[in-house]
Amino acid sequence: MLTYRRYSPVAFDRKPAETERRGDWLVVLRYENEGNGPHLIDLSHREKWDVQSGDLSKVPVARGAIPAIPGRVSVEGGLLASRMNRTQAALWRLWGESVEAPQEPAYTETTDGIALLALVGKGVFSILEKACPLDLAPPGESAPYLVQGPVFHIPCQIVVLEKDPDAGGVLIGFSRGYGQAMAEAFLEAGAESGLSPAGEAAFADWVKGYSKACNT
Repeated sequence: MLTYRRYSPVAFDRKPAETERRGDWLVVLRYENEGNGPHLIDLSHREKWDVQSGDLSKVPVARGAIPAIPGRVSVEGGLLASRMNRTQAALWRLWGESVEAPQEPAYTETTDGIALLALVGKGVFSILEKACPLDLAPPGESAPYLVQGPVFHIPCQIVVLEKDPDAGGVLIGFSRGYGQAMAEAFLEAGAESGLSPAGEAAFADWVKGYSKACNT
C-alpha cells in the first residue's frame, strides 16, 4: 500500500515543538521560541479552491456566499470567499472542519498550487510597506477586503482580515514556486520589527480575538 505525503513549499529554520498529522500533511502547530509576535505563519496546507463562472451568484458555496462586488471578502465559519473579478472568486478554508467542495465544473482545487502565508500581530502593515507598493490599509475601507497586486514583485492575492495596527491580520496567496523565497524575504524585511515564524496554533490564537470581534 502506497503512503502519500504532501509538503508545504515553505520550510522555516526553526525546530518544531508540536506537530500534527492531518491527512497527507504534517502540520507544525508550534515552533520553539516563537516569541510574542508579530508572526509569519505558513497556511499552505489549508484547502483552497478557484471558482469561475459567468454567474457566481448561482454557484453553491459550503457556507455563506461569494460577495457580489469584486474586492469584497466574506468569512463564514472559517471559510473565506474573496471576489476577484466578474467571473472569478477564491475560497480558502482558514479554520474549522474540512469542507468538501461541490463536484461542479466551476470549482478547481488549488491547495497544492497556491502557497498561503499569514502575517499577524503588531506592526504587520509596517512590514508590508517594505514588500508591497500598494496601500493595504486605505482610510475608510472596512476589513475584510481583497487587494490584488505585487508583493516582492510577485503577483499575489492579499486579503486584509484586520486593519488594527496593534493586531493586524493579512493573508497572502501566490504561486507555490515562490513559497520559500517569499517567506525568507518577509523574515528579512520584518527582522527589525521582531517578525518570527510561528505554527498554525499562533494563527488559531489570533483568530480567537478576530472571530469574537467580527462574529465569524
